[in-house]
Amino acid sequence: MTVRMTRRSALKAAAGAALAAPFLYRKGLSAPPSETVRLMAVGAGGRGAADIAEFAGSKAFQLVAFADVDPGRAAGTAKNWPHAKIYTDYRKMFDDMKDADAVSVSTPDHTHAPAAMRALLLGKPVCCQKPLTHSLYEARQLAKVAAEKKLVTQMGIQIHSAAFHKAVVKIIQDGTIGKVKEVHSWSGKNWGDAKPLPNRIDPVPAGLAWDNWIGTAADRPYIGGGYYHPENWRRRLDFGCGTFGDMGCHILDPVFGSLALTYPLSVKAESGAPTATNWGVNCLVKYIYPGTKYTTDRLALTWYDGDKRPGDEVKKLVPVKQLSGQGSIFIGTEGVFYTAYNEGRNYLFPTEKFKDFQHPKFGTDNHFAQFVEAVRGNGQTSAPFSYSGPLAELVLIGCLATRFQNETLAWDSAAMKVTNVAAANQFVRNTYRKGWEVEGL
Repeated sequence: MTVRMTRRSALKAAAGAALAAPFLYRKGLSAPPSETVRLMAVGAGGRGAADIAEFAGSKAFQLVAFADVDPGRAAGTAKNWPHAKIYTDYRKMFDDMKDADAVSVSTPDHTHAPAAMRALLLGKPVCCQKPLTHSLYEARQLAKVAAEKKLVTQMGIQIHSAAFHKAVVKIIQDGTIGKVKEVHSWSGKNWGDAKPLPNRIDPVPAGLAWDNWIGTAADRPYIGGGYYHPENWRRRLDFGCGTFGDMGCHILDPVFGSLALTYPLSVKAESGAPTATNWGVNCLVKYIYPGTKYTTDRLALTWYDGDKRPGDEVKKLVPVKQLSGQGSIFIGTEGVFYTAYNEGRNYLFPTEKFKDFQHPKFGTDNHFAQFVEAVRGNGQTSAPFSYSGPLAELVLIGCLATRFQNETLAWDSAAMKVTNVAAANQFVRNTYRKGWEVEGL
């Protein structure tokens, strides 16, 4: 029979450190002056509204201000928090609300680092949505400054605090399948777009602060029909990171954490080339990582999205009727472990060998209330920038590789440089629009 375990809800208990997290970061040197964490949010509609609702799982949380370029989409947040001050420019909010205790960032990817870095430089703890940043350099810099200032930080990857995630990490780190040789991870989502940029200019909707929405990116006219706002920005090179950016940090988090990975030696994209303006579809990206105590001398990691999936040689090791829409397969020296992300189930093969295996049991933490409590001085966050910055880099260098199809990019992590394809290095760091520059980025 197949051994499996169902993931519990990610919204049960509040505040507590995830036992399986490989890296933990303690709170800053000073706690807020009261028991209540007074937070200002960058982004309060859509994902931002959902994050604020999660924070409210802690009785110690208060939303004192939020900035959203489209106040109409944030109307629910305004109604739920009638005393919160409302802005359309987060920079003005930061100038006005200097006594706030912490900041959350829930915006399109290109605004993550500019907003988060400004908050860190003000000495504010920050919780920022995945994939943390839009460029490799931004991720490295956020982790560096957060460490220097000893600030509480968290990336919004809720699965990291879920019982299901913790079980994956423990199973691998206990050596259940021996040393891991290969990992194959995938998402069936498809945030690419092969169509060219529409040749039109549409009127900016009333109430939308379009210039603030563009932020650090190059200026451009508005295109309606949902082309950029509120959701399809994920498909656009200048604003999102495609399917990889949307789901890579979630699905690869237990891979990265359980294997104690650092930085890849090389990366190669074999499909999923972007267009001039949009991320590609059906990506297949291969990494080689240096070995750790949980892997063989080298680890081969392959990412697939859209219609791409592991081939027959891999699938035959996992005798299930159909692979889940999202998940990972770990191939070890002593067995195979398949974790079905969207089903919340774990499988060990060969079945006969693991029929009596007892899966570890953990509780689930509220990932966002965990941040609130860490700011108060109670416990630690489980996905601080010291951990989630390198995890984001894993995803972002994969995005970069799709621009150079079938070329093996040799990566010097210390120098943050591709050593064998000079043209790739122009994509390591973003160029910010004049007037939107940020110290340290």
